[in-house]
Amino acid sequence: MIPPPVEDPGSSTPADPARPRTRAERQRETRAALVGSALYVFARDGFHGANLEEIANQAGYSKGAVYSNFEGKAELFLAVLDRNLAAVQGGGFDPFEPLLPDTGPVNQGGDDLAVIMRGVGLATLEFIATAARDEALAPALTQRVETLLEAYRDLAASHPAADEPLDAAQVGALLGALDQGVAILALSGVELADAALLRTGLRRLLDPSRASQAGPVEDDAGPRALHDRAVQRRLYDQGR
Repeated sequence: MIPPPVEDPGSSTPADPARPRTRAERQRETRAALVGSALYVFARDGFHGANLEEIANQAGYSKGAVYSNFEGKAELFLAVLDRNLAAVQGGGFDPFEPLLPDTGPVNQGGDDLAVIMRGVGLATLEFIATAARDEALAPALTQRVETLLEAYRDLAASHPAADEPLDAAQVGALLGALDQGVAILALSGVELADAALLRTGLRRLLDPSRASQAGPVEDDAGPRALHDRAVQRRLYDQGR
């Protein structure tokens, strides 16, 4: 399964092809390619099952390229998390907008978005269980979770409700608990909330009065509530 090209969220505008690339630019390209490959291999094989040599080969490099850029599998997985966190930051997500239509394959191999989302989610659960027990990795994991919660807090701050007794940090924590909790339930095989119900819940947490006036979200696409559909697009549609 060869992943599509994945843009490094931290990279700048592509360099002029007529100008020789600098060593730093080549290293950024290598890291971005390895992270893109790792995302899809982790999704397919899991955190523990993923093979660094396979990740390197999928990206077009040798295994040595992985160790030239990352200390090992854990640091590479943290880079995948950072890529995903960068994709969901920066605003632009509004749960009160109409629900996006369901998506089909996200790369030339025909991999379905729900399959990739589920694979990455399961690999992340594996990593959390490992990192939380590791004194060296635990702070790095906590930092990523705090960054994720900050994105939910920013979302709450962008939708201030006049009659809301909770502040943006509290509403953001509840948004994160709902979105992430629904995803964990779905990964466990419990389809408690489909995309429409999840979007309805996010609206009610953000602005109960406005959500009540708008009514429940309508959607005929069925389950797949592994995070809001707009967030899914931002995470995995860059390579389409």
